[in-house]
Amino acid sequence: MSANPRLAALSEAGVSIWLDDLNRELISSGRLARLVEEYSVVGVTTNPTIFATALADGEAYADQVAELSKNGASVDEAILTLTTDDVRDACDVFMPVYEATGGVDGRVSIEVDPGLAHDTAGTVESAELLWRTVDRPNLLVKIPATDEGLPAISQVLAKGISVNVTLIFSVDRYRGVLNAFLTGLEQAREHGVDLSTIHSVASFFVSRLDTDVDARLDAIGSEEALALKGKAALANARLAHRAFESVRDTPRWRTLADDGAHLQRPLWASTGVKDPDYPDTMYLTGLVTEDVVNTMPAATLEAFADHGEVAGDTVTGRAEESEAVLDDLERLGISYPEVIAKLEREGVEKFVGSWGELTGTVQRALEKGE
Repeated sequence: MSANPRLAALSEAGVSIWLDDLNRELISSGRLARLVEEYSVVGVTTNPTIFATALADGEAYADQVAELSKNGASVDEAILTLTTDDVRDACDVFMPVYEATGGVDGRVSIEVDPGLAHDTAGTVESAELLWRTVDRPNLLVKIPATDEGLPAISQVLAKGISVNVTLIFSVDRYRGVLNAFLTGLEQAREHGVDLSTIHSVASFFVSRLDTDVDARLDAIGSEEALALKGKAALANARLAHRAFESVRDTPRWRTLADDGAHLQRPLWASTGVKDPDYPDTMYLTGLVTEDVVNTMPAATLEAFADHGEVAGDTVTGRAEESEAVLDDLERLGISYPEVIAKLEREGVEKFVGSWGELTGTVQRALEKGE
C-alpha cells in the first residue's frame, strides 16, 4: 500500500513522525513495519507507562516471564531483559530507515530508571547499561532534563551514546539542555569520538502546559482569560524552537558541525490532545516546521491520517505573538515559572510512579510464573 497522503505531507514538511508506543505484539504482528510503510512512521519512543501497560495487558510476555522466573531473575533483571528485548527488536525493524536517513531517523528510545532523575552518576551508569544491552546504533537513551540530568547528558554524549533528553517544559531549561548537548559533543571530540555517530533529540512537552494553564484560566473566568485557553502550549513550543534556531547561528555550533556533528532536533512530546473541545490534531498542525520530530500516541496518529491538514510552516516567525501570549497570562496572574516548576515536579513524579507500576507488574508476573 502507498503511504497515507496526509501523513506523507506532514513528513515532507520536515516533521519526522514517531510513534509514542511500543509493545511486543505490535512488533511481532508486523503492524509496526506497516506503520513505517503506510503511515510514514520513522521512529518510536517508549517510557515506563507504555511498558507497564504492555506487560499488564498482553500475553506475549508470558513465556519469557516464566523462563525468567524459573531462572531466578530479580525484578530489575527481568525489567531490563523484557524492555530491552522489545527495543532491540524495534531497532531492527527501523534499521532500513536508520540507514536510509544517515542515522537521523529510524530511532527507538528507552528511558533510564526515573528514580535516578536526581542522581547524575546513577543516570550515566544506567545509560551505559542500556546502550550495551540493546547493542544497536539506532538506540536513543532517554535522560530527564533535571538539574542533575544535565551533566549526565553531557557525560553520556561524551561517551558516544546517542541521547533523547526528556521532560523539558520551559524555554530556560531547554537552553540548558542545548548547552549540555554542545558540552557533551565538545567532550566527545576531546576523547576522540567520531561526532558523526552521535545523534540527539530534545523532547519538549506540549499538551501538559495547556492542561494546567487552562484550569487556571477557567478559575479566573473572565472573557480575556477564556480567550487565552489552548494557546500557552503552542506559544511555549514556538519559543523553544527560536532557542533551537539561535544555536545554529553560533560559532560554537558551527565548529562542531565542521567536525561532523548533527544538530539536536526538537522533539514535540505529549502531543495527544487532552481537551475534547480542541481539534485532536492541534499539536501537530500547530508545530509544523523543518528539522523537528513529533512523537504521538496511536490515536493522534490515526486522527491525522484521517483528517489532518498541513498548512505550511506554523512555527517559524511566530515568536513575537508567542511572547505576547505568555505576557497576557502573566498579567492575569498566571506565573509561568510557577506553572513550569509544578509540571517539572509532576513529570518526574509521574514517571517514578509509572516505574513503580512497571516494577509491581513484573513482580506479580514473576511470582505467577514460579
